[in-house]
Amino acid sequence: MSIQAILLPLFVEVALTLALLLWLAVLRRNDVTSGAVHPSQIALREPNWPVRTQQVAYSFSNQFELPVLFYVLTILEIITRHADLVFFVLAWIFVLMRFAQAYVHTTSNVVLRRGTLYVVGAIVLIAMWVIFMVRILLGLP
Repeated sequence: MSIQAILLPLFVEVALTLALLLWLAVLRRNDVTSGAVHPSQIALREPNWPVRTQQVAYSFSNQFELPVLFYVLTILEIITRHADLVFFVLAWIFVLMRFAQAYVHTTSNVVLRRGTLYVVGAIVLIAMWVIFMVRILLGLP
């Protein structure tokens, strides 16, 4: 597989993270300038933002949990030349789960649905890591 194909899911995950960051910046700016939040209420990271802003903030923060392991694995797959069709398909499933979870998180925020999407993504990521570790440890292609 080409390096572009292997990196595309990673780039899409980064785009999701950056989009949430920009959305959060706009929401927070609007909250402060409209007077909905006074800077002293949030100066020490107190969660005094409006609910909508908190939803986006938590979704953004969530992009630094499981995706970090995805980023590391993608780099290792490239370096060791183990990135193949299986990795490519699983990477896209993982990223789609991240998008779906972020969508639920920032809209209806149905915890059971959001949690299910998180678990599916986590299982896919675990499978990706197990496959990689087995291949490396056993010297498989």
